[in-house]
Amino acid sequence: MISVVIPTLNAAAGLPATLAALKPGQDAGLIQEVLISDGGSTDGTQTVAQAAGARVVSGPAGRGGQLQRGAMASGGEWLLFLHGDTVLDFEWLFAAEDFLADANNSARAAAFRFALDDGRPAARRLERLVAWRCAKFGLPYGDQGLLLSRRFYGQVGGFRDLPLMEDVDLVRRIGRRRLSLLAVTARTSSRRYRRGGYWRRPARNLLCLALYFMGVPPRFLTRLYG
Repeated sequence: MISVVIPTLNAAAGLPATLAALKPGQDAGLIQEVLISDGGSTDGTQTVAQAAGARVVSGPAGRGGQLQRGAMASGGEWLLFLHGDTVLDFEWLFAAEDFLADANNSARAAAFRFALDDGRPAARRLERLVAWRCAKFGLPYGDQGLLLSRRFYGQVGGFRDLPLMEDVDLVRRIGRRRLSLLAVTARTSSRRYRRGGYWRRPARNLLCLALYFMGVPPRFLTRLYG
């Protein structure tokens, strides 16, 4: 029933854990296919994906375009978009089954709870900040996954070929009243926060978001985002 679409660019290190967490869904028959939309990886990402039984489509780098191509190449009635360094907790399978079973959710989307694979207090602080953002503004990011029916995805216009903010763009069109936050963790790599700083990186992300809301085109924000 579900096609999982994962955009990748040199994601070989984290992709095996992401794919392994999806295996119970495949064994249960809930996941119809796992599709890797690769943007030109040079680290063996495609080999890792194919060894795990995933299908690979390739094209230019850029997450918006990669997600768009992956969705077009997939065939499932439902779509689950997931980052290549995000690992879903085992309970995701039951939460997804419950979401799909409710006919009212055919015109809704669902995201997961954000967490980082870092035991430091700074990571917990950031997790609380993301939880507040989601509760206050209904604005999950792509690293929290996104589950929705193919029909609803088409109705809201799907992912646009944007170099940045492709997740915010789609979630805003979905609208907070048509978005559910599932009580299941999507645990994402903390690498970019350890490298960029637990204060500097979120501040930079917030600045990019504010500028985007002010109308600055995403192509001008990519250098600032880093």
